[in-house]
Amino acid sequence: MPKSIINFGLTIILALVLSLFLPWWSVMTAALATSLFIPLKRASVFFIPFFAILLFWAVYSFVLSSGNDYTLAKRISILLSLGGNPYVLILVTGIVGGLAAGIAAVFGKQLSLMLKK
Repeated sequence: MPKSIINFGLTIILALVLSLFLPWWSVMTAALATSLFIPLKRASVFFIPFFAILLFWAVYSFVLSSGNDYTLAKRISILLSLGGNPYVLILVTGIVGGLAAGIAAVFGKQLSLMLKK
């Protein structure tokens, strides 16, 4: 199996497990750990964890919001000038988590290169 698929799956699984016990930044820890132990090359170092956490947070926030008919998501999307659309808020939530994870993964890759020397 390619390293990118293993990194993608392991990032999601580790983020899920860590998010049960730690705050929101646990996705950064998951991305850092997977990129440290399963190194990727070039732009995939950023984009694989980015899409993994984007998918994880978007699905997680969709599931949480659908339980109350998107009441809170609609109100927050009005506050953030997103037109009252809860689905845009879910997408923005995923992008923010993905950016955090992607940056942490790049840091993990740089850390692995530094430890190699």
